[in-house]
Amino acid sequence: MNSTEKINAVLIMEVLGRPQEYLIETLDSLIKKIGEEKGIKVKNTTVNPPVLMKDHQDFYTSFAEIEVDAENILYLVILMFKYMPAHIEVISPQNLSLTNCEWNDILNELTRRLHGYEEIARIMQAEKNILENKLREVLGQKETPKEVKETKEKKISKKKK
Repeated sequence: MNSTEKINAVLIMEVLGRPQEYLIETLDSLIKKIGEEKGIKVKNTTVNPPVLMKDHQDFYTSFAEIEVDAENILYLVILMFKYMPAHIEVISPQNLSLTNCEWNDILNELTRRLHGYEEIARIMQAEKNILENKLREVLGQKETPKEVKETKEKKISKKKK
């Protein structure tokens, strides 16, 4: 691959929900947003009609196949992290060789995104703990369910001795 050659890929975007009309609107909106991304050109799209899920009454699922040209691999990687497609297939070029600088860009983008996800997870864990404590306060409980279980286990083990 030379540096001016675009990367042609197909993304599969899946959605789940209701009503079924909303799924088509959501996929159309995703396709539009992907087409507005820097370094990305949408070439072809196929939006499949929603299908009722077997095990989940009133929920539908649908997917879109979106063929894109990316100016470089970094833009494709950013697209992957931003939109989380169910599947990505690089159509061309068959061989991709990257410079150290291109690898650095990709790995730094990966690291940046992972740190962002970790921060969100830590915030959500802290908020969950706050909510649990407030709920226990409202319900008049002093111990967490885990502490209650540990106390019961200690009592049981003392009785066995």
